[in-house]
Amino acid sequence: MRGYPHSSPSMQTRSDTLIEVDRIHHGFGSQSVVNGLSFTLARGSIACLLGPSGCGKTTVLRAIAGFEPLREGRILLDGAVMSSPGFAVAPEHRRIGMVFQDYALFPHLSVADNVGFGLHAARRGERAARVGEMLALVGLAGSGGKFPHELSGGQQQRVALARALAPRPELLLLDEPFSNLDVDLRERLSLEVRAILKAQGTTAILVTHDQYEAFAMADEIGVMHAGAIEQWDSAHNLYHRPATRVVADFIGQGVLMPGRLESPHAVALELGTLHSREALGMPPATVDVLIRPDDIVHDDASPLRAEILNKAFRGAEILYTLRLAGGGRVLSLVPSHHDHAVGEHIGIRVEVDDVVAFGRG
Repeated sequence: MRGYPHSSPSMQTRSDTLIEVDRIHHGFGSQSVVNGLSFTLARGSIACLLGPSGCGKTTVLRAIAGFEPLREGRILLDGAVMSSPGFAVAPEHRRIGMVFQDYALFPHLSVADNVGFGLHAARRGERAARVGEMLALVGLAGSGGKFPHELSGGQQQRVALARALAPRPELLLLDEPFSNLDVDLRERLSLEVRAILKAQGTTAILVTHDQYEAFAMADEIGVMHAGAIEQWDSAHNLYHRPATRVVADFIGQGVLMPGRLESPHAVALELGTLHSREALGMPPATVDVLIRPDDIVHDDASPLRAEILNKAFRGAEILYTLRLAGGGRVLSLVPSHHDHAVGEHIGIRVEVDDVVAFGRG
């Protein structure tokens, strides 16, 4: 997949590309919502548009589905133009399936009839076979005679997924599909849905504000801000190698500490001098360095001490907020058997594999 302005090094040939979103713009009246956004997606890949409410991610999804017109740019599916200014293929002719946030099941139809809703052209026997296949795929075999109100939220979402997959769409769009579920079920269902999509070889685009949901489901993720993609990359690179301050702030936790470049590969800050494998040479000499909680390791033998200002118990780990001698603050994720009190001073050491620094204005 390729994203703009920052992208993964992996690219695919034209024949591998299923969907191309090419510099699209959209807005409502004088308000601009999507600003020159572009990406391509290979067949069989699962992508995610990730960002806070109001960043334009759902508008992009609706434009791909054919529900929103374009002011500029193009959307192509399998090489054919689906949308451009003044032109749009109708949603029902795009071979795109969609799973909505509120499931959008028909309450008066049985589960089987909901799943088979988009199979009107199929013969009765073929339709019944496909419905049975889809219900088995999502773990609801034998539930075809039930009605939506008789199912749990997680089961209703499975029905919505089965309905979207039943007509064999070329592309599946998922709009905040797990936001109505509790946290534990959301994480488990994210992994299960990913397995289902991969088993079917389905190409999909997920929209969510939940980074952990994105990490669980997507092969590659585009972090959105103000109608554009800040960075399109793997979850690992978004966390460890954020390309912009926006990405660094949105993905994971951490603090930005002031520092000064001592050389292209070294930066000095209150924690000491950090050495980078890649050159940091950037003007100006003063920078902000991203320090993640996993960069700060608890070490009783270390001469570097920090005061515990706050602690958040997380089961296997405790997230400590620490104050350094010079007043700087960092976070540290520590195994929970190291249970220290607020106000206590503990030893820490810094283990940073990838130094991430941003120039200060």
